[in-house]
Amino acid sequence: MVLQINQLTGGYSKTPVIRDISFNIEAGEIVGLIGLNGAGKSTTIKHILGLLRPHSGEIRVGGMTAEMDIEAYRRQLAYIPESPVLYEELTLREHIQMTAMAYGIDEATALERSERLLEIFRLETKVDMFPTHFSKGMKQKVMLICAFLSHPDLYIIDEPFLGLDPLGIESLINLMVEEKHKGRSILMSTHILATAERYCDRFAIIDDGRLIAFGSLDALRSEFNMPGATLDEVYLRITGGGIQNV
Repeated sequence: MVLQINQLTGGYSKTPVIRDISFNIEAGEIVGLIGLNGAGKSTTIKHILGLLRPHSGEIRVGGMTAEMDIEAYRRQLAYIPESPVLYEELTLREHIQMTAMAYGIDEATALERSERLLEIFRLETKVDMFPTHFSKGMKQKVMLICAFLSHPDLYIIDEPFLGLDPLGIESLINLMVEEKHKGRSILMSTHILATAERYCDRFAIIDDGRLIAFGSLDALRSEFNMPGATLDEVYLRITGGGIQNV
């Protein structure tokens, strides 16, 4: 089991934002984290990353809790936020070098991995440039390169397609599928349900701070008696709300 969340309750203050959330991710699995803005997705992610301490419940990555060894715990994860976060004083090459050091990757391995990723995202001629010269989409690609350089057990990707051009989206999806086939796992928060339906193995649907459904699309169709329904249709039925598929 790559990720285990058991009865997680937590938030930013004494008042919980999320309550009694439990789900798991197996090795080689892509799980879609689905919900409206404010439903609790980001709070759940921050707890998984060890940035927030649970009010109650437990999170394990690779059988380890953050309390056991926070550095070893976080080395099992790679996080790609919705908005790129880069160091303006570091070049793309230096971001790659810093990531390699953080994950204990030797220089030769980092070089080999980064060359392929730079080519995939068409940034091989930009390695000595600073982020101030990059578009938002290019900055997002830098985040992706650094994340996929690390080869963690679990990728956590928040709204991965925002700001990417069509080629960038296709490259990201291909990388995600490739990592899945290598036994690595992905938790992907997204509003683009048609894409999630196509590539995710299971779905964790959060509404008003609670996990209201978890399972494959076939399992959700069976549970809610909606044979042949799309993920959009299942989501609308069980939440009474909507996510615009844009």
